[in-house]
Amino acid sequence: MEVKSQIMDQASIERALKRMAHEIIEQNKGLEDLYLVGIRTRGVPVAERIAEYLQEIEGCKIPVGILDITLYRDDLTTISHQPVIKGSKIDFEIDNKKIILFDDVLYTGRTVRAAIDALLDFGRPKQIQLCVLIDRGHRELPIKADYVGKNVPTSSDEIIKVTFKETDNEDNVFIMVKK
Repeated sequence: MEVKSQIMDQASIERALKRMAHEIIEQNKGLEDLYLVGIRTRGVPVAERIAEYLQEIEGCKIPVGILDITLYRDDLTTISHQPVIKGSKIDFEIDNKKIILFDDVLYTGRTVRAAIDALLDFGRPKQIQLCVLIDRGHRELPIKADYVGKNVPTSSDEIIKVTFKETDNEDNVFIMVKK
């Protein structure tokens, strides 16, 4: 794979996350009964950073959970014979709460479908919203994000690669192409 173009750097990622934090507050008329859940792996830093911005803006700490969707994927057999399960960590009741799911890239919608299935095993939320850093289109399921950092039209030959300091030692978003 080679880099076709860099579409976001650290500064533009931070601006997008801060904007989305403001949109979350506005859309939900505050932060009451609101909980954040990051889809493992790169949805977690998105959720954690937005939680920090929400605390800076509103002055209250919002709980962040981690959701491992490995066993809920519909392509599990094509990924690996021995999938690595890192586990979910949701230390709060989700019944009758507003849950915002976070991921780095929204593509076919299958990851989000798996995340909703996994989340419902923890309880019955009042509402589930979706927040993604990048929406690249090409949906296979009728799923739409409520909060989007950047819409990036791509061809099916291209791959969006997101890196975060927490997972990859730097913040970037690239469009990659096969050599």
